[in-house]
Amino acid sequence: MFVSCSGASNLIFLVFVFVGVLQSKYSVDDVSVDKRRRIGNTKMPPNSGTKVQTRQAFSVVNGGQDPSPTSGPPSNSGSDSGVTEFTRENVEALLIEKLRIKNKFNYKEKSEQMAEYIKRLKQCIKWFQQCEGNYVTEQEKLKNLLELAEKKCNDMGSTGFFSKEKDSRLAAERLNASLSEELKRSQEDNASNVQKIQSLNDMYKRLHEYNTSLQQYNSKLQSEIHAIKETLKHVEQEKSAIVENLSTLRGHSTSLQEQLASSRALQDEAMKQKEALGSEVTCLRGELQQVRDDRDRQLLQIQALSAEVVKYKECTGKSIAELDSLTTKTNELESTCMSQSERIRQLHEQLAFAEKKLKLSDISAMETRSEFEEQKTIISQLQNRLADAESKIVEGEQLRKKLHNTILELKGNIRVFCRVRPLLSDDGVGADTKVVSFPTSMEAQGRGIDLTQNGQKLSFTFDKVFTPDASQEDVFVEISQLVQSALDGYKVCIFAYGQTGSGKTYTMMGKPAPSDQKGLIPRSLEQVFETRQILQAQGWKYGMQVSMLEIYNETIRDLLAPNRSGFDAPRAENAGKQYSIKHDANGNTHVSDLTIVDVHSSKEVSYLLERAAQSRSVGKTQMNEQSSRSHFVFTLRITGFNESTDQQVQGILNLIDLAGSERLSKSGSTGDRLKETQAINKSLSSLSDVIFALAKKEEHVPYRNSKLTYLLQPCLGGDSKTLMFVNVSPDPSSVGESLCSLRFAARVNACEIGIPRRQTNLRSLDSRLSIG
Repeated sequence: MFVSCSGASNLIFLVFVFVGVLQSKYSVDDVSVDKRRRIGNTKMPPNSGTKVQTRQAFSVVNGGQDPSPTSGPPSNSGSDSGVTEFTRENVEALLIEKLRIKNKFNYKEKSEQMAEYIKRLKQCIKWFQQCEGNYVTEQEKLKNLLELAEKKCNDMGSTGFFSKEKDSRLAAERLNASLSEELKRSQEDNASNVQKIQSLNDMYKRLHEYNTSLQQYNSKLQSEIHAIKETLKHVEQEKSAIVENLSTLRGHSTSLQEQLASSRALQDEAMKQKEALGSEVTCLRGELQQVRDDRDRQLLQIQALSAEVVKYKECTGKSIAELDSLTTKTNELESTCMSQSERIRQLHEQLAFAEKKLKLSDISAMETRSEFEEQKTIISQLQNRLADAESKIVEGEQLRKKLHNTILELKGNIRVFCRVRPLLSDDGVGADTKVVSFPTSMEAQGRGIDLTQNGQKLSFTFDKVFTPDASQEDVFVEISQLVQSALDGYKVCIFAYGQTGSGKTYTMMGKPAPSDQKGLIPRSLEQVFETRQILQAQGWKYGMQVSMLEIYNETIRDLLAPNRSGFDAPRAENAGKQYSIKHDANGNTHVSDLTIVDVHSSKEVSYLLERAAQSRSVGKTQMNEQSSRSHFVFTLRITGFNESTDQQVQGILNLIDLAGSERLSKSGSTGDRLKETQAINKSLSSLSDVIFALAKKEEHVPYRNSKLTYLLQPCLGGDSKTLMFVNVSPDPSSVGESLCSLRFAARVNACEIGIPRRQTNLRSLDSRLSIG
């Protein structure tokens, strides 16, 4: 906080007014104390009391004058402590003193005078503190004298001087009373002096801060002065340059004046020549006028002659033109007559030929019309036969699929669909390195696939094979009836298997936009909710629950847990949480503590799918930019009740996206990716062991070898309708992995599981979600 000079002066003035009052009071008290000492005890030692201290002023304050003669010599205590004594005149002079500054902007001089003024104030404060200490010492000495006097009075009470000592005692008592009062006043004055000293210290601090600010401002002004000096130097340089320019301009002006004088002389000569030329022009104008008059007369004569010549030419031209036109007309009439005669002859010939041709055309038209009617009848018959054949083919295909599905359901086989993804730009192969082909025979068309490895062609046959140009809609149409079975009360399981980068996640999930890129899971949910709306008219009411989990490194993770927010969250969130898998007597599988969400529309499920996709474990490998590092299991539990028939159904739709199999030599996985790859390959190897055991119909099937196979136990060996998508990459570098996938799919297709059973008439619905 900065204090202005005027404010500081007013504050100092108020402080020293109080100091003056106190000084005058102390002077009076000193006189009364001396009188009391002389009255009370004439034998008091000369150094026991405080003498009237000499008031010496600063030579600076009193203008270099000697101390007042009435002040007396200086005391020993003052000279020993080094504190200068002050008189009332000195304090008043200090109060009325003003700063003597010639230039009010000279802050350095002002700060120096202010520092000197503060120094004198500090000396004055020290002097007051010394006076206060002397008064306290004198008070203690007086108390000691009073005690000695009382003691002496008691000792002398038995002597003959009792009356004299009694008077002395009374005088001592009065002196004691007066000293007590004086002591009280001194204490009060001491307290007020302490407060004033404190205020003076605060004022000193503020003045010190103000002095600091003045120094800073002074340094700032010095820097500004330095900048102004630099500016002045530049101005002086510019001034010198301007002076030089002026001198050069003056030289130019002198030369210009000389040129001006010469130009004036030339102008005079030009004026003289102009006058001479003017006279010559006047003469020439006269001669020119005469020539013009002669020319006008000659022109008039020429015009008259020209008019006569024009008249003669017009008459001659008219006669020649009339003669030419008559000759031309005669020739034209003769040629026209000859051409018309020839034309008449040709028209007679064409007319005779046309009549003959017309007779022939009528005969051929009749024949063509009869043939056309016959061909039209034949075409109509063929079209009807073709339509019948096509309808029979469609009906036969539908019947074949229905019978095939029925046979598979009766046999309990796992249906297998194969899908080959298109070649990508990253594959970097041409048409000459094609390793995947499709047979065109009627028996294997749409169901067969050929794989070429090292020049050897290997053929496989599945329930359905989709070529690379098959759309998501084409794929879903083939499984739509299977999805419908979930609403009818069946357990349905569809899972995708294949190597990394073969298109499993695209088949199951697809892309949110555009709509034709949606995968099987979004399309299945849309069909389920649309069919639910249709079945409501028949009295059916459905409740649906959704759960989503992943198996990552043989650990189950809940993808719909409330505090999951991303890829890193699941690893910390479920680190200590264990999910257990249990199978009940009805073949249902339950996962403990799994989050189950009631859904009422496909939009709600789409939101949950996006949330689960953000939480799912994915990573980058050399084989795939975004590789799924876990097995994803989507489960939709459907419970239906028909009020009219009191029938209850419970269906389960399991849609599973398995992690891709990969070889460590090709994926280049290290660290966490290496552990993930090992866990994925181990679980898929366990799945292969289960398939082998089922194919051989062994008594013991190793479902418990991994969390994946134990979770899929009802789908692989129970009463579920199960479909496997085997995804194949057409990349020649992946032909080994593709061959392994196709062989595994063939074994899966040969496995027989339990006959699908419809779950109806359930009395209660468990709040936990079954995935079996």
